[in-house]
Amino acid sequence: MIRARSSVLVAFLAACLATVLAGCSPAAETGASKETPPVVLAAASLQESLEAAALQWAAKGHPKPVLSFAASSALARQVENGAPADIFFSADEQWMDELNGKGLLRPGTRATVLGNSIVLIAPKTSLVNARLDDPRGFGAALGDGRLSMADPAAVPAGKYGMAALKTLGIWPVVEKRVARAENVRAALALVERGEAPLGIVYATDAAASAKVRVVAVFPQDSHPPILYPVAVLKNATSADAQAFRDFLASPESQGIFRKYGFTAP
Repeated sequence: MIRARSSVLVAFLAACLATVLAGCSPAAETGASKETPPVVLAAASLQESLEAAALQWAAKGHPKPVLSFAASSALARQVENGAPADIFFSADEQWMDELNGKGLLRPGTRATVLGNSIVLIAPKTSLVNARLDDPRGFGAALGDGRLSMADPAAVPAGKYGMAALKTLGIWPVVEKRVARAENVRAALALVERGEAPLGIVYATDAAASAKVRVVAVFPQDSHPPILYPVAVLKNATSADAQAFRDFLASPESQGIFRKYGFTAP
């Protein structure tokens, strides 16, 4: 009787061990990783559109991606410092080039998927006006206020804006009167609150706000092309990373971004 009970106990323990080992097997680990949503570091200007794309992706039965928005420059530095993330979605090629040069992108995953434009905005209820072909008049339109824009020293929206202002001969007039925001959405907020009479943001940012109006659209040839590249990061761990990156470049996803004002690259 005792031997019989011992045999049953041994069989039971063997079954438990087999279950534990199965749970530690590569197949089990792969299955678990498939449930881990990709972490996406994305330019601040992508907020509404990328949220919509992520929801569409989740509707297909995938875990909803975790989205983190900030200036592309700040996000690139996070990647350089080892921040755990799977995908980088930049508002310019330069920051993607920097990560690529440091070997931080997964080879063959980079693609330029979106385009945009920059505009001059003012608070919705203000009467201020400014022309891009009149530098002195532009300065007068600012009055005692400042021009709100993302930091032109590093943030893509600010760099595009500074390039356009230089091309149009306006930069010398406003250089010392710029309110340098940490990202394009912060620049938008200053104008929304009436803390700056004029600001420079992407057309998509202006379209996302009911508190501002577009005063002028900067000519496309006044600044470098505004392009949004996306890539899987070298240290990505989510099994969905490549698939979601492919979705962002797909016609379905491009249709979502067009609804928010983005253009083809």
